[in-house]
Amino acid sequence: MKFNTKLLHSKAITDYPQREILPPISQVSAFKYESMEELEKVFSHKTMGYAYTRIGNPTLTAFERRMSELEGGINAVSCSSGMSAVMISLLAVCSSGDEIIAGNGLYGGTINLFHDLEKFGIHTIFAKDMTAEGIEPLISNKTRAVFGELISNPSLRVFDVSSVSEVSRASKIPLIVDSTTATPFIAKPLELGANIVIHSASKYINGGGNSIGGIIIDGGNFDWDFKKHTALSEFQKYGKMAFSIRLRTDIWENFGGCMAPMNAFLNYIGLDTLGLRMEKICKNADALAKALNKIQGIEVNYLSLPQNKFHNYFENQLKGYGGGILTFRARSKENAFKIINSLKYAFIASNIGDLRTLVIHPASTLYMNTAKEEMNAAGVYDDTIRVSVGIEDSEDLISDFEAAIQKLKGE
Repeated sequence: MKFNTKLLHSKAITDYPQREILPPISQVSAFKYESMEELEKVFSHKTMGYAYTRIGNPTLTAFERRMSELEGGINAVSCSSGMSAVMISLLAVCSSGDEIIAGNGLYGGTINLFHDLEKFGIHTIFAKDMTAEGIEPLISNKTRAVFGELISNPSLRVFDVSSVSEVSRASKIPLIVDSTTATPFIAKPLELGANIVIHSASKYINGGGNSIGGIIIDGGNFDWDFKKHTALSEFQKYGKMAFSIRLRTDIWENFGGCMAPMNAFLNYIGLDTLGLRMEKICKNADALAKALNKIQGIEVNYLSLPQNKFHNYFENQLKGYGGGILTFRARSKENAFKIINSLKYAFIASNIGDLRTLVIHPASTLYMNTAKEEMNAAGVYDDTIRVSVGIEDSEDLISDFEAAIQKLKGE
């Protein structure tokens, strides 16, 4: 099956209890049993079943199975948000005193999270370049994970997952990839060599801007060294499933970061149109980037543009799709605000991946608590405008942005 067919007819889409074509929304806190013996077996994992939504729910399971199959993993765990998914995946493999290697062009919230992990005794080393050559010298006997965004938000840095995974695997360190901005439509990190994939489902997976959520997919393709990853030592008997079992029955369950059943349902139905939306969004973003690139004085960052530093990945690893985000610089914060405020069709909002085009000034919002050096490394400056392109007609978007820029020039 090709992508859109698989979205609608994959094995993960099973027969639901009353022959529904969509999974029922199990909007409950707990599940009742006929006997205490029966419930005891569920709690001790001796039989399949649900007891309490914080530790499992049929609607969550439906979404998790679908995402796991779509990415080619062995298991998935849904979380209350994308940030929760990042945090829990790292805490599952790291203990106090451990280190993480991460790209330095990350989303501002993720950068802030890494600083918060310092309080747990987990130190992050930011790599200048997410390449095999850039990562290898940073690996030490304390390194427990390598983390990167496949297409970073909003710097649009791309890294060669295959080569970085070879280096991390040789050092017995898992590669965790945040693929939120790429989505399975553009690339599948597990096929490229990654071991764990994360999505903020609030973005392109959901697509409608109607719910918050995150998901972690375990590739089941990593040979855990339990002497190195002591956080997983209690789960050694599960072998390659150790990470998934620790997530499900320990760290995720205890932190209480479960996804709400209604949100799982909304993310589930969002997947139906993921391929259609991403194809349209990428085409629109490409058209808008090329139009803006023709305007004198506007510096555009988008992967399909030949001058982009990561353009070679656009043709190969990303299969000719540049994603839905582009940025451009307006020479000053004041100019950036004027352009944003003059737009008719772009909503001023902090999300990405919506059906609607969204625009924001990241330096004064998403990165307001980030050090200037880290902010600039993420491709954010005082005059940067981030655009999350939607599915409107590209001609309308282009004319809207051109008019806003021409208005500024007229002033």
